[in-house]
Amino acid sequence: MARQVYRRGKPRGGGIGGPALVYTLCLGLLLGWYGPGLINRPTLPTISATEQSPSGDTLSAQFGFCHSGGGIDCVVDGDTFWFSGAKYRIADIDTPETHGPRCAAEGALGAQATQRLQVLLNAGPFTLESVDRDEDRYGRSLRVVTRRGSSIGGMLVAEGLAREWGGARRPWC
Repeated sequence: MARQVYRRGKPRGGGIGGPALVYTLCLGLLLGWYGPGLINRPTLPTISATEQSPSGDTLSAQFGFCHSGGGIDCVVDGDTFWFSGAKYRIADIDTPETHGPRCAAEGALGAQATQRLQVLLNAGPFTLESVDRDEDRYGRSLRVVTRRGSSIGGMLVAEGLAREWGGARRPWC
């Protein structure tokens, strides 16, 4: 068995050593996971007060997926999203967890809710309505999201992807 001789931390022959290889692989994985959220996505123009829709909905953006961490206009999961640099929790619903689901069924339903929320937010102008509490314990702004007076959270409930918020989390498994 040949013995490899190292000179100044590099293997003979100019190949990549173990720590450098691990670092490179980790960097690649991080860029693959977080990279899509770092790219500037084009956003749809926000409707001004003079161009308001008859319903009064004035907010819009082109939402992507956050995967994790922060973002500009992206969906974290079925009841949490970033809009214009602020993190929002939809106040009138609860959806299954996607980050640390307790069972496979919860993860699958949570993924469906996340995808559907992205579609609903991208479907046109909406309104963020205040509720009795401004923020939750995680610092997310609590709002009911409506379009033409109907709750987007209510749409998720009607489709079986969420349940009405009852004041406390309940298990999905």
